[in-house]
Amino acid sequence: MNKSVDSSAKLEVAKLDVAIVLAAGEGTRMKSQTPKVLHFIAGRTIIDHVLYQVSKLNPAQLRVVVGAGREAVEPHVKQIAPNSISVFQAERNGTGHAVQLALADLKASGTVLICAGDTPLLRSETLAEFIAAHNEAKNVVSVLTAEFPDPTGYGRILRNEAGEIVAIVEERDASEEIKLIDEINTGVYLFDIDALRASVAKLKSNNSQGELYLTDVIADIKAAGGKAAAVLSNDYSETLGINDRSQLADCAAIMRDRINYQHMLNGVEIVDPTTTWIDSNVTIEADATIFPESWLAGTTTVGAKAIIGPRTTLMNVKVAAGASVIESNCVDCEIGAGAKVGPYSYLRADTSLAAGAKVGAYVEIKNSSIGEGTKVPHLSYVGDAEIGSGTNIGAATVFVNYDGVEKHKTKVGNEVRIGSDTMLVAPVCIGDGAYTAAGSVITDDVPAGAMGVARSKQRNILGWVLRKRSGTKSAQAAKAAGATETSEQGS
Repeated sequence: MNKSVDSSAKLEVAKLDVAIVLAAGEGTRMKSQTPKVLHFIAGRTIIDHVLYQVSKLNPAQLRVVVGAGREAVEPHVKQIAPNSISVFQAERNGTGHAVQLALADLKASGTVLICAGDTPLLRSETLAEFIAAHNEAKNVVSVLTAEFPDPTGYGRILRNEAGEIVAIVEERDASEEIKLIDEINTGVYLFDIDALRASVAKLKSNNSQGELYLTDVIADIKAAGGKAAAVLSNDYSETLGINDRSQLADCAAIMRDRINYQHMLNGVEIVDPTTTWIDSNVTIEADATIFPESWLAGTTTVGAKAIIGPRTTLMNVKVAAGASVIESNCVDCEIGAGAKVGPYSYLRADTSLAAGAKVGAYVEIKNSSIGEGTKVPHLSYVGDAEIGSGTNIGAATVFVNYDGVEKHKTKVGNEVRIGSDTMLVAPVCIGDGAYTAAGSVITDDVPAGAMGVARSKQRNILGWVLRKRSGTKSAQAAKAAGATETSEQGS
């Protein structure tokens, strides 16, 4: 009797002797120089998603068949699955050939799981149920199937009147009648290893592609008296494969919805889930709010009651409880409890905001620490700086950190008041409680409690507009106000 898989169930994983992931495909329809399985969805590569889920099953051996883009795929696989064994398929002669190579030096017996490396939505819970159904029925081979709204491009499942699987027919070899079948082969199989080894050795390439099809093993095992079954998945979206950019986008959207749904169940308020993109490794505490058109990526963490967005990008950012980041771009930095960022701010790598700090509109900060309660309200650049607590940085202040060859550090103490349009030319130190006059270019240290003034004395050239801009509206206004064409200069 065929069984259905409930992808939401959580079962204890049965013993799995070997897992084989097929990731050798050319991926020509992606039209990319990047191997297909190395494209990203929700912060992980396609193959990373697959290996992450398969690894949860704790297979005694994990083998990954690589081919196209081997020089990039192989080290990536080794990085994310250090105990895996890579098998190189130099000539892509079909899935049957790939499995032949994977079994060539395999000494194990028992059960082997085979799946494709381009199905990032497949869950370990579904695989665990699939293994349980296979073991309970004592099958020699089980095929995970799904009913697709549009099965075009997939192999079709042929069943007899008793509902038993008879064969799998690839799209290219299918008649028009067979193409009407909507139950498809997902490319996920469980085999008895000894039976698979014996059957895969008999494969022949007498098909439209001239390849060795793994699917042909099903009929051979049945002919030899082995028990075969098709196990239907309840959620076809889990088994979607990726062959082109459109399918990549489709899978990304499903993954987005899945991730957002889980965060909302955990108490996060996501105002518009369709425009909010959160990577797989992001963690968000309950009562945080994410406003529309925001992207939380990498290892970002968001504390309770924090506010993110709208239109905000966080990449590897630690946002503490109660902080807010509005319409800003932040990368590789830390934002303290209750701190406020934005709108239109850019926090670059190695920036750290202490609790209650404020970074306002059109401010860029890199490689700097901003003390508790310190404010950088607007229109400023802060680079390679250490700023104490309770300090205010006036509008249009620039930390001049680069001399054309090297970067230099600026230190600003506690409770400092930096006047608007100040240039702090590093290396320079502003002592605790010091002030700088607006418009100053500070090149020397300012002692604690001092006022730093570095600007030339103002001169007024009387009558200049009437002499040099005669006939203009400015000249008319000046003359109406009593200005004359005197040549005297005042200060």
